[in-house]
Amino acid sequence: MSGTSMDGIDAALVHIPNEAESDSPFTLIKTYSHPMPLQLKEDLSSLCQPSYDAINRMGRCDVELGRLFADCCLQLLAESNYKPSDIKAIGSHGQTIRHMPFEKIPFTLQIGDPNTITANTNITTVADFRRRDMTHGGQAAPLTPAFHQFAFQQQGTHRWILNIGGIANITYLPADKHAAIIGFDTGPGNTLLDQWCLKHCNKPFDAQGDWAASGCIDNKLLTLMLSDPYFTLAYPKSTGREYFNLAWLNSHLKQIARSISAQDIQATLLELTVSSIASSIKDIDTYPTDIFVCGGGVHNIALMTRLQELRPQLNVQTTNALGLHPDWVEAVTFAWLAKQTLERKPGNVPSVTGAKKLSILGAIFPA
Repeated sequence: MSGTSMDGIDAALVHIPNEAESDSPFTLIKTYSHPMPLQLKEDLSSLCQPSYDAINRMGRCDVELGRLFADCCLQLLAESNYKPSDIKAIGSHGQTIRHMPFEKIPFTLQIGDPNTITANTNITTVADFRRRDMTHGGQAAPLTPAFHQFAFQQQGTHRWILNIGGIANITYLPADKHAAIIGFDTGPGNTLLDQWCLKHCNKPFDAQGDWAASGCIDNKLLTLMLSDPYFTLAYPKSTGREYFNLAWLNSHLKQIARSISAQDIQATLLELTVSSIASSIKDIDTYPTDIFVCGGGVHNIALMTRLQELRPQLNVQTTNALGLHPDWVEAVTFAWLAKQTLERKPGNVPSVTGAKKLSILGAIFPA
């Protein structure tokens, strides 16, 4: 899994038994994380916006990412007691460089060549998980709620699952397992925070949110950013860094007739993330008391603290409480989605993506 933040590649070795085999839905055996090479990250970031020579760079990045994903999988196996022939399949999300669900002809594009992954690992690879949902009228995102339902839903208990990656998304799991779940992207998670921190501190992220905590919220800027139509858009909805980026931020800063310090902007961006999440929770007409958070945002202490302050009625904790470390939920999700594909089972949730029907997701690249 390589997410919106593009900070690294996460590989997870997962055993998912058949229902008759075990009471446990899955076992996370081993994990491995590899940082994204700086030049590749810069090339990928540029591909998220219109730019010169984009087709050639996309082709190069597609192959380079495929090789890197394969190397990560092989390194993961080298650190475990497993070999490629033991592995049923690799589920590869790929790197999203465009997600455009609101275009006249909607499309989503992930790169990281699965042919290269299969050739370099000799392991069957399942990839391209999103586009089938779009063919049935869905937004192809978020896909994690399907796994949240599989792994975390409990009869008789209402739960929120909040993923704070580059983009934040939330899943409502009702107490009735037969009721429809709700899930959507709330807006920016870490992406604006990371991009602003990189620009002004030359650091890829704001460790623990300390820099944001040193600033003061600019309420005029916050109100202006929260007036963006995305935040009041009805779900199903999804978004990405091609929408929420520094160009988006700068367009709002230009409307402020005074200068704002860099740390105050960081504090305001953190409040934007938390406020948009909190408002999304409030807008859903149900009130579970437990919210389980995963993704890189769990390490931002200032963000987690502020979320608890804005929603004091919630018991804010991480998915560790449900048996899965918050750093590995998305990687395990795509292992599970690969299993769904191989078994010809649906991987989308129409009530989340807006698709007209359940769909088998992904394409299979046999070893």
